[in-house]
Amino acid sequence: MQQHFTPIFLLLVIPLLLPLATSTINITSLLSTFPDLSGFNRLLSTTSVASELAGRSSITLLAVPDRYLYQSEIAARSASVDIADVLRYHILLQYLSPTDLRTVPAAGKLITTLYQTTGRATANFGSLNLTSIDGKPMLKSPAPFSPSNTTILSLITTVPYNISIFTVDSLLLPYGFDLTASGYMHPPVSAMNITRILIEARGFNVAASMLEASGVAAELEADEHGAGITAFVPTDEAFAGLPATERLQSLPADRKAAVLRFHVLHSYYPLGSLESIVNPVQPTLATEDTEAGRFTLNITRVNGSVAIDTGVVQACITRTVLDQNPVAIFAVSKVLLPREMFGKGRGEGVVAAVAPMAAGGAGSVGLPPQVAEVPPARISSPPGMRGEIVSIAGTEKSGCGWIIWCIGVLLSLLV
Repeated sequence: MQQHFTPIFLLLVIPLLLPLATSTINITSLLSTFPDLSGFNRLLSTTSVASELAGRSSITLLAVPDRYLYQSEIAARSASVDIADVLRYHILLQYLSPTDLRTVPAAGKLITTLYQTTGRATANFGSLNLTSIDGKPMLKSPAPFSPSNTTILSLITTVPYNISIFTVDSLLLPYGFDLTASGYMHPPVSAMNITRILIEARGFNVAASMLEASGVAAELEADEHGAGITAFVPTDEAFAGLPATERLQSLPADRKAAVLRFHVLHSYYPLGSLESIVNPVQPTLATEDTEAGRFTLNITRVNGSVAIDTGVVQACITRTVLDQNPVAIFAVSKVLLPREMFGKGRGEGVVAAVAPMAAGGAGSVGLPPQVAEVPPARISSPPGMRGEIVSIAGTEKSGCGWIIWCIGVLLSLLV
């Protein structure tokens, strides 16, 4: 009976287990570790293309680095409604390895793209022709006289036989797209209002009002076009959880602004970069107002999360509010209090002033002069006993005088 049951059981169970054996592609997670691909990653995540890849395997993605993405005429002119199909044109429905690129036949190889499967492509013009010119692998439209082509630069990551991601030097335009179409795909750095972003994200009302009132929000917005910024913003719950002794609202304006700047790194770091950061000690905007080594954050990965240690508190990133190169904003679980202002050593100046006195004071015992002049009996006496010790000492002195007087009388009688 058991011999007949086992094959039937396996036939029923194996089909149910097969979907579990198929790896689900999280393309945005794979790209998040590459800051130079943040713009391309943003386009994937803001369209339906990323979700379309979740159920697929054996694909090759052609990713365009930001330095090429926003210099492209296609990026500047393609209508926003068409950008999803442009992205689909960069997804090859075949897994390609570096070896495959080195062994391309002389006549080239036609490869189907995700865009071809939509039915919106003319003939087979939704495919790409893989060729090699002067030893460099290239992809171009099979349509005659098409100006759209790109050179494969390098392999950045691969999950063997499932997905490979190569960078390319330009954005490809499918055949038949109108370059004169209205619309303009702006780089993601234009006119960003950080206060509005926080309010719309919900749960950051305290941080938004403090950033706005202190003028720090305006500083951050003015600096977006530089090296970029990464802001760690405490939630309203984080502010509510502050100890009663740490009242940020009562701080002077300049010190309050310093605390807010302490929450910002002067570089753009997406979440993937923070998770694999090489140098955990990072200067903040507050560091730039003081000196190197002060107002720094220690950023590490702890139990699968990004932890931020100030020397006073340890917080963790709870979610991504915005990741739009060159600005990243993350929610954190606690208000980041700098040790220079809130640590136990904030009275170090007083201790340092007292230390030299202990090193070279009066007398051989090394005490300050005013302490050395105090009689040792008075220092060691418990409270309430000093008077008794003094009176006992006085009694001893008067007793000794009486004995000496008696001895003197006896000597005079003998004489």
